[in-house]
Amino acid sequence: MKKCPQCGRDYNDDSMSFCLDDGSELLFGPAKPQELDEPKTAILHETEPPSEAATRAQIHTTERTAVLPSQVAEPPKAKGFDKRRLLVPLALAVIVLGGFFGYRYFSAANSKQINSIAVMPFENKSGDPEVEYLSDGMAETLISSLTTLPDLDVKPRSTVFRYKGKDMDPRSVGKELNVQAVLSGTVIKRGQDLSLFVELIDISQDKAIWSETYNRKQADLVALQADIARDVSGKIKTKLSGQDVAKVTKTYTADPEAYQLYLKGNFYMARYNEEGYKKALEYYQQAIDKDPKYPLPYHGIAVAYDFANGWYVPPREAEPKAKAAATKALELDGSLAETHNLLGKIIFWYDWDWEAAQKEWKRANELDPSFPSPYPIYSAAMGRYEEAAKQQQAMLQHFPLDLLLNMDAAGIFLSAGRLDESIAQSRKALEIDPDSWWSHQTLGLAYERKKQYTEAIAELQKARLSDTNPSSLGYLGYVYGAAGKRPEAEKVLGELKELSNRRYVSPFYTACIYAGLNDKENAFAWLERAYQEKSPWMPLLKMQTVLDNLRDDPRFKDLLKRMNLPE
Repeated sequence: MKKCPQCGRDYNDDSMSFCLDDGSELLFGPAKPQELDEPKTAILHETEPPSEAATRAQIHTTERTAVLPSQVAEPPKAKGFDKRRLLVPLALAVIVLGGFFGYRYFSAANSKQINSIAVMPFENKSGDPEVEYLSDGMAETLISSLTTLPDLDVKPRSTVFRYKGKDMDPRSVGKELNVQAVLSGTVIKRGQDLSLFVELIDISQDKAIWSETYNRKQADLVALQADIARDVSGKIKTKLSGQDVAKVTKTYTADPEAYQLYLKGNFYMARYNEEGYKKALEYYQQAIDKDPKYPLPYHGIAVAYDFANGWYVPPREAEPKAKAAATKALELDGSLAETHNLLGKIIFWYDWDWEAAQKEWKRANELDPSFPSPYPIYSAAMGRYEEAAKQQQAMLQHFPLDLLLNMDAAGIFLSAGRLDESIAQSRKALEIDPDSWWSHQTLGLAYERKKQYTEAIAELQKARLSDTNPSSLGYLGYVYGAAGKRPEAEKVLGELKELSNRRYVSPFYTACIYAGLNDKENAFAWLERAYQEKSPWMPLLKMQTVLDNLRDDPRFKDLLKRMNLPE
């Protein structure tokens, strides 16, 4: 009989060598009482060295079924070679291999590449709202820098900045945006001293995997921005080529004052109102005065004038200035993908040169695949609505919470006659930004197509916001006319005329109201004025549902022909 010295279990089968319960070596005869009370190592020391005992115990604990069958074929031999001694090197081999593969596994887990990231708006903790431009600008610059890395999905400003000022947990934001990592930061400015704290959070691990505090002088701001971009990119990518590092740390000026003036321009431009774009132009020009070879302020000027085009400034005044600024930026640095993309839009909206616009979009896409080529709005303008919808939906898969993409998708669905999808898309955009007047406007036009005039009027009233929004005023007047409310439509016509005495109002809006009243003579007269003024609405002539009752008229077809748009 054999007995386990540890647990006391008896075994009648003398061929058994080890206890099935705890893996201890079995002894012939009854175990001595004192042996049962001794520690396990004391018992094992009587038969073999401690290291071998521990090794075998581990094997029998973790892989018992694999080891025991090979050990029960023969009873132990009193003399000569004992096969059990093979357990020691075998166990050591298992441990070494296990350690190797364990190292490989955990090393891979800890060094995995991050393929998607959201850089949140940095928080200004200086106690001075005037420093807000700096915290916003440093986050925006970092977004632009990281976008240059290959195979990295960086959420755009339009997606992440909607969280600005909200008390949001970075982990919740990461899950909502479906990214692997979130980078947050705080900025403190005291006199000429800057302190920046950044933290990188891995969403899957639900923990911060890196953080750093940077203390610099304001005069070192440009170098600081490059250092942050290099450090962050090194933490999210395990391998960076020299070219990658050069791209991500690229600075377009060595002058910290020019850089800060540029950031101030961006800060005011982001307000997207008349005061904002005017102040932005001032700061961009000051940045250029500091460093005439700094390309980014020229890009900023192009953005500002393109925004004001047909809204605050007549197209023939705004777009030539926008085009000149964008061209200058590209002369200074032809690798600016965003500027190529913008130049394509300027050519599209003003020059109406569809081939040249596509050329710029293609170049932007070559430099940065996140820019589409061609633009979905171009496909829609050509009347290829289903193609445009597929292109827009592909972009939305990457940036589902981008406000502009959702608004454009709603407009494309509207033109395609997919009214329920347009309504759903507008509502989604309003969930992202309840104050999006453009979304209310598209929603109202979709309701008009369904002849739900009460709902359409209600949405367009919301879109008005004030009497200074000529776009929604024009569409509201159209719906009044289509709904048979002539007095209300004529009242809006008067409001548009009065508004034109205070700011630029595109003739296109007046043409819409006459189209709603089915006054074709006046509608075409105002459309001709819009054509002559290069109104930015004219490239979308085929898309405009409010002009449907004019399409069979030869004058409409003549307009399409002159603009080189397909019938």
